[in-house]
Amino acid sequence: MGVVETAIDTVKQLIIDGELRPGQRLPVEKDLAEQLGVSRNTLREAVRALTAMRVLQTRQGDGTYVTSLSPGLLLDGMSFVADLHLDAGARQFLHVRRLLEPEATALAATRLPGDVLDRLGDVLAEAERLAGRPDVDHDKLIVLDQEFHSLITAHCGNPVLAAVIENMSGRTVRARVWRGMTDPGALLRTLGEHRSIHAALLARDPDRARLYAAVHILGVEESLAGDAPTETGDPDE
Repeated sequence: MGVVETAIDTVKQLIIDGELRPGQRLPVEKDLAEQLGVSRNTLREAVRALTAMRVLQTRQGDGTYVTSLSPGLLLDGMSFVADLHLDAGARQFLHVRRLLEPEATALAATRLPGDVLDRLGDVLAEAERLAGRPDVDHDKLIVLDQEFHSLITAHCGNPVLAAVIENMSGRTVRARVWRGMTDPGALLRTLGEHRSIHAALLARDPDRARLYAAVHILGVEESLAGDAPTETGDPDE
């Protein structure tokens, strides 16, 4: 694997140096293999690895291209890691999220467009409607929860920060928390925390937005820390 890893590093360096740019098509296999000084088989292995990393994309019948290299794309695999470490590791991911998401929420307070603020209100109203039903649709609540937080972090003005937070929010942890809330009071309490965040955003108040986001995520973290065989908690993720 030493030769393959060297080829991978060389292609990465070409991208860093600007010789290969986002969206650019790679030279044909024969020419690129000669440029790198490796066999075509070695190059294929390197391309496969870089494709798995989302650095390259192979288009059937059209060649291999450098991807957009956006932070969200390159960090996408982190969400799997968050889901994989479901037990003690989940709380560690939430801890990191608690350090980052309140700041992203504060940054978003002055950046969120009016139509996104309206959409956040619609998401909350729909979640509250579902929470008031006797047959709670947890899958739908999970989707709405994810949309609520993603809409906010996506407008923090820092795509790297947004991508890290998004990928700290594993869907498995999110589902575990929401499905653990069998008490309607816990559901409404969590949605009330969402309402407080939304109110601070509507007021364009970064300090309150930061505080309410931190309290909300801490509640999720504590609910997982006290998890027993039957899950109960406060959702956010």
